[in-house]
Amino acid sequence: MGSATMSNSIGSIDRSAVEEIVRQVALEYLGRGKDGKAPLLTVQTSSRHMHVCRADMDILFGPGTELTFDRPLFQEGNFAAKEMVTIVGPRSRVISNLRILGPMRKQSQVELAFTDAIMLGFSDIPIRISGDIAGTPGAVIVGPKGVVELKEGLIRAGIHVHMSPAEAAYFGVTQGYKMKLRIGGLAGLTFNNVVVRIDPTSKLNVHMDTDEANACGLHLTKDIELFK
Repeated sequence: MGSATMSNSIGSIDRSAVEEIVRQVALEYLGRGKDGKAPLLTVQTSSRHMHVCRADMDILFGPGTELTFDRPLFQEGNFAAKEMVTIVGPRSRVISNLRILGPMRKQSQVELAFTDAIMLGFSDIPIRISGDIAGTPGAVIVGPKGVVELKEGLIRAGIHVHMSPAEAAYFGVTQGYKMKLRIGGLAGLTFNNVVVRIDPTSKLNVHMDTDEANACGLHLTKDIELFK
């Protein structure tokens, strides 16, 4: 008898189709967890705020000072600090009581909504993911101990979703993938380009700015869906 050869099909089902089915089952299992339920989605409004680096913290609040914990944020390890600053825009327009979020970062940046930018006199603040500040406008930041002139760092934070690897597996998405978020209700709309940010410490959480939340009436509805 001749030796048997492996076929690229199992019965009438193509091997690639079988592999795809197995992959989808594995992804769903990983994402749903032991209780078999889909991950719980939380959508939150992110108000204007600042992230500060060590060097700028020293100038604004004094050498060696640390951020003072005020309250925890949704993502583990992140918090709202008691420290606040004033940001000065073109033609000396200002926004005071701009809260700093911790922990400290390698680079300082300020995240504003579009209406915040207009209030300050800016018309060219780009939509970026946090940390991507190259080529963005700067501003003057005033603290109780000193003044920092940021050469760059002002952004409109793009709508994004934090998730764990298991949650990413559930949705079948990878780092940087752009999802959709549907908000129901009388002012309902669908946001495109919801950027996926995956980290082992993250919990499923969409961040949008105050303009976006007001536009869709986020506070008035629980009819929310995140999808590819």
